[in-house]
Amino acid sequence: MTDIAACRSRSIFAVLRSAGSIACAGVFVALAWQAPPAAAQQYPAKVVKVLVPYGPGGATDIIARHLATRLTETLEQPFVVENRPGASGNLALEASAKAAPDGYTLLVGNVTTNAINESMFAHVLHIKPSRDLIGITKLVEIPHILAVTPSFAVKNVAEAIDYARKNPGKLNYASAGVGSYPHLDMLRLLKTARVDMTHVPYKGGAGQMVPSLMSGETQLAFINLSSTIAHIRSGRIRAIATTAPAQLAEIPGVATMAEQSFAGIGTNAWQGLFAPAGTPPEVIDKLFEASSKILSRPEMKEMLARQMLSVALSKSPADFRDLVQKETRAWGEFIQDNKIKAE
Repeated sequence: MTDIAACRSRSIFAVLRSAGSIACAGVFVALAWQAPPAAAQQYPAKVVKVLVPYGPGGATDIIARHLATRLTETLEQPFVVENRPGASGNLALEASAKAAPDGYTLLVGNVTTNAINESMFAHVLHIKPSRDLIGITKLVEIPHILAVTPSFAVKNVAEAIDYARKNPGKLNYASAGVGSYPHLDMLRLLKTARVDMTHVPYKGGAGQMVPSLMSGETQLAFINLSSTIAHIRSGRIRAIATTAPAQLAEIPGVATMAEQSFAGIGTNAWQGLFAPAGTPPEVIDKLFEASSKILSRPEMKEMLARQMLSVALSKSPADFRDLVQKETRAWGEFIQDNKIKAE
């Protein structure tokens, strides 16, 4: 019998009491070192909740549901999406940060919840996103547009600003909540143009912003193309600018913000997967690998592209965390420099 086999045939307690305990203890240490972590082997062993900080229908909800469905197939346990809209995304943000760090509560967040809110709501948040959540990977990026309700008969940004200047208090703009990037992007535009409009925040995100634009309750908004492309094609919403670096084939003839003399206004909107801080590294790695493999499939990329979601995976969890930290600092400086405060 080999030394390893001999040690395996005895209980560890007997081994450590025996004269050969030192040799066998060394074997047990070697075996433990070689064995995969138990958490990685067993995870997931039950239902995993995937929190979404907005209502159904928006881009965050869309990518969360696509990913959850395929994680369920890949990891052979249910990944169930749970919408928790409200408080500019902070309800889901806090719930995920306060959850047990075991991989069974995840968050699909974005630049608003996980980069902007830390500074925007520092006075009310009971958590610190950069400290209490850990990034797993960026998932997708989404082109954004400046959209208007069909009855607002303007063809471009300059005409919209001219109308606002001549009709103070007559225009309402929608956002996904106070401090969301659609809100801050519009504040940038209004400050640059030196005009005022009335802010109408919606706790349900794009799922509520879109109906408000279609009905004319609000007249314009920065909003993602994923949530609006079908309504643009049907004529129920119109795009007058894109925040992308170049014009988009999906909305031909719509000029960029830069082409309309408003360079630098508009956000690179990403969606990402997060877990509570303290979640075991092997669980983080397992979720990173599974998510990366799923979203790297050609058929997934093609299907998401049709919904205006561009797969943009991180090189590693550490790479994603670096991005989130960088954007958290940048947005914090913008909010502080412009003295923006949530009511």
